[in-house]
Amino acid sequence: MFTVEQIENAHSKVQSGADFPNYIKEIKDLGVKSFEIWVKDSHTEYFGDNGYTTKSKAKYADLTIENSVDEEKFIKQLKSHQKGETDYMEFCEDCAETGIEKWIVNLNNFTCVYYDKAGNEILMEEIPH
Repeated sequence: MFTVEQIENAHSKVQSGADFPNYIKEIKDLGVKSFEIWVKDSHTEYFGDNGYTTKSKAKYADLTIENSVDEEKFIKQLKSHQKGETDYMEFCEDCAETGIEKWIVNLNNFTCVYYDKAGNEILMEEIPH
């Protein structure tokens, strides 16, 4: 089974959203089936075969997630991040500011779905692979 350390080693190679597809391939090869990133502190829950899960520690002090979603602004900031114009911390701050609570990456479907605090799906993207 995979460890948080292995995943964090793969993630250390990500400098911007442009590096995300290579990261996804690497952790899928480790056995990660999906993962859930919580914007408030960037702790991540990872899921593998046979109910296997592991969880990372918080990466920063809690951010406040806005109650209302600004979908248009979020999409604009996401596209900027994917072009490598912002770093991970800036992206998480942007998510909090626009009401995004978490995102779930499904490595079988190659999708990334962003959710608000009420659990509503705000945006679903296909991950290039």
